[in-house]
Amino acid sequence: MWAAHRVRGLARYDSLAGYTPAVQREVNAVIVNRSAPSATVVPVLIYEDVEKAIEWLIGAFGFTERLRAAGPGGRVMHAQFTIGEGAVMIGAQGAEYRVPSPQGVSQYVLVHVDDVEAHCARAKEFGARIVRPPADAPFGERHYTAEDLAGHRWTFSQSVADVPLEAWGAVPAAPK
Repeated sequence: MWAAHRVRGLARYDSLAGYTPAVQREVNAVIVNRSAPSATVVPVLIYEDVEKAIEWLIGAFGFTERLRAAGPGGRVMHAQFTIGEGAVMIGAQGAEYRVPSPQGVSQYVLVHVDDVEAHCARAKEFGARIVRPPADAPFGERHYTAEDLAGHRWTFSQSVADVPLEAWGAVPAAPK
């Protein structure tokens, strides 16, 4: 048997060095880590108070809590959420990890929702700062941008039309 083993019902692997790439892919495809989100891309955002952020993100943005983990002393240090087919993780501030600075925006998270207007109203009720109110974009989306309690920017978007790429100035990437 390759390097994959079953240990108390959990999949794990020892070093796969020396195995062909095909065997490595096959072994890794067998492993399903219940502790990690299944989404391909998962943003991780930093908050001063993770426990407060959990409740706020659930209430304001409608996320579903997947798990939370406490550190020494019982303080919640990490949480994972799902929304639709996506995932978001949050962690506690510390070491080089800091909440956003008010001097500018270096990133934002885009989340598709079913009803931008209702979502925006809910976010406002929970005190989200609406940076850009709902508006139609030339590429067929209606979206708004909100800032959460820590200053993270979130854009929530709803598809309202199927617009050809060329109609708004985009072109498909050239095959390589």
